[in-house]
Amino acid sequence: MAVSSPSELPAILGGTPAFPDGPPPWPHTSVEIREAVHKSLQDGTWGHYHGPRSCELEARLARQFGVRHALACSSGTLAVEVALRSLGVSTGDEVILAAYEYESNFLTVHTLGAKPVLVDVSPKNWNLAPDKLEGAITPKTKAILCSHLHGGVVPMNEVMSIAEQHGIPIIEDAAQCPGAKIGSNYLGTIAPVGTLSFGGSKLLSAGRGGAVLFQDSRAHQRAKVWLTRGVQEWATMSELQAVVLFPQLVELDANTALRQDAVNQLKPTMPGLRLFENTVEDALPAYYKVGFQFSPVEFGLPRELFTKAMRAEGIAFDPGFRALHIGRSPTRFRATGDLHEARNASENCVILHHPVLLECHELRERVARAIEKVYRNSERILAASTTS
Repeated sequence: MAVSSPSELPAILGGTPAFPDGPPPWPHTSVEIREAVHKSLQDGTWGHYHGPRSCELEARLARQFGVRHALACSSGTLAVEVALRSLGVSTGDEVILAAYEYESNFLTVHTLGAKPVLVDVSPKNWNLAPDKLEGAITPKTKAILCSHLHGGVVPMNEVMSIAEQHGIPIIEDAAQCPGAKIGSNYLGTIAPVGTLSFGGSKLLSAGRGGAVLFQDSRAHQRAKVWLTRGVQEWATMSELQAVVLFPQLVELDANTALRQDAVNQLKPTMPGLRLFENTVEDALPAYYKVGFQFSPVEFGLPRELFTKAMRAEGIAFDPGFRALHIGRSPTRFRATGDLHEARNASENCVILHHPVLLECHELRERVARAIEKVYRNSERILAASTTS
């Protein structure tokens, strides 16, 4: 019997990991970020309550993203709450969102005393399916919360058309995809209100923080009032957080294009691992978590064993979200339809963390080869897992 070399053997079976030191670190600390922080320390504005950079950041966000107003706040989750409050969502209302979604968005709807109404997702990319919206709308519907997840792009023209027919405002959550576009419009700016996140793992990172983008001036004013206690802005960003974002905003479009090229390079050819497919022709995705539809039968491994094998290679693959209707009391939401695709996403989505996408071509090739290596040895990996 031929003996595989360590480079041909998956790390989970004792071979050499593709990335012995683990996934690339994030966030990157560029020369420009260091210089911006140093300047803030030198001029003393880093510790000001009302320093200049936070206000400048809001103006910069509004200008760069092409909206009327922007408000910075302490987290992306709070940004979603601010957005909901700016549209008047309160006790007894209903908010429609995808059944496969970030859990905090679901819980934020509850925070306001409203009820989440869950709709199914598209079979092509497990993002909100516009054709499921009509059946979810009732007189209690106050807003639609629309997130673009894992490199998927929701067809916003279809969503906007349905919402306008019923007079329902939309919140467009672009926490995972700053820099993504439909045509010339950034995601997060197509709806009247949008949100961004600047958490420590995000594409634009300040450690913490978020922003709300407004095309609607009345919603902006309501949000601004709610975020103010007398003279105190109680949940804003610090000057240092604002400072580190400026250099990243300069590089946003270039990095979005680089990540797109990297994903094209990583697009798998083996059965059982399919990149999320977008149906919006003029969409440019952005990739925070690169979404794949995983088939255990076709690939030859359970999802948990696949992600374990890839983690052993030093590559940051993880299972996706748990669908919002799974494991929760039906009293906490209203479901429309059987949510089949959302359950499918919950059981079969895998996601690749983005930092490796900005690495050199050779390192990205190493990721592709590691996936192929795990696929070729799937039977041996499965056998080893059942005997250990």
